[in-house]
Amino acid sequence: MLNPRVLCLGEILFDFLSDQPGFPYEQVVSWTPYPGGAPANVACALAKLGTSSGFVGCVGEDDLGNILVRLLQETQVNIDGVQRHATAPTRGVYVVRSETGDRAFAGFGNIASSDFADTQLQAAALPVSLFEAAEFLVLGTLEMAYPASHEATLQAIHLAKQFNTKILLDVNWRPVFWDDPAAAPAVIHQLIKQADFLKLSDEEAEWLFETTDPAAIADRVEEVSGVLVTAGEKGCAYWLQGNQGKIPAFQIDVEDTTGAGDSFLAGFLHQLCQQGIPSLQDADVAHTVVHYASAVGAMTTTRPGAIAAQPIAAEVEAFLQLNRT
Repeated sequence: MLNPRVLCLGEILFDFLSDQPGFPYEQVVSWTPYPGGAPANVACALAKLGTSSGFVGCVGEDDLGNILVRLLQETQVNIDGVQRHATAPTRGVYVVRSETGDRAFAGFGNIASSDFADTQLQAAALPVSLFEAAEFLVLGTLEMAYPASHEATLQAIHLAKQFNTKILLDVNWRPVFWDDPAAAPAVIHQLIKQADFLKLSDEEAEWLFETTDPAAIADRVEEVSGVLVTAGEKGCAYWLQGNQGKIPAFQIDVEDTTGAGDSFLAGFLHQLCQQGIPSLQDADVAHTVVHYASAVGAMTTTRPGAIAAQPIAAEVEAFLQLNRT
């Protein structure tokens, strides 16, 4: 498999989705497993859209890990950066859902968050050749909560800078992953300084910058090329190479919002790979890129699961034809 254009570093896991929408964690009686993890979701969505991608992360030498690695292979995601841990288990996350489809993370069962394999990603084992060839590196913040994966993330940033691989940071704030959530903002702000593109939810933007205005955030982040702020059913706002705007959400029937933001990000990166970063200086191109990303995110909410619900490029084009603005 050719070296991928986009590398996605971080966690791959199983989301155990509640079968009883509206029920709290303690009252859920059955769960359905879906492959997930934000960086893995992005990698798979990119591959489905036709942009080559690779996943960099660590899973256990267990059945769940085997299933996830096989899924990456079947989805045509490069796995040269996948590490396996002999004793630490592959992560599972329990997710409860509201009656309207919104999800909330409810914990990790009976295993401590720091005991999962994804926390053991080793910096020294990162394949340098992948970074040398890649155009983009996608990072989240969850790996910064654990010493080994923290170091691996910093090494990945070092390699990206060395080979002029652009960094896209998805804040993806999940306090349940952090032993000390109060320590996270300072760590995340240091990570933000390394990013060429920044994606945040509106809640994350308020939390970290006390504003949801992408232009105001860009003004506070040195040398950033783009800021995307997503707001679910309220749509999204963007600042890209000086162009700013808002995209309303598509009016669709939502079944499950899991992975929608990751698909949005994949749609954005897919367009960037096709159009090129300099094209974002054109206001119409910037609008079109984010409009496409929004369509990919919206389509993912119409089916359950994250990776299972992702569309292929032909489906996105057909959806956009039906939803012309």
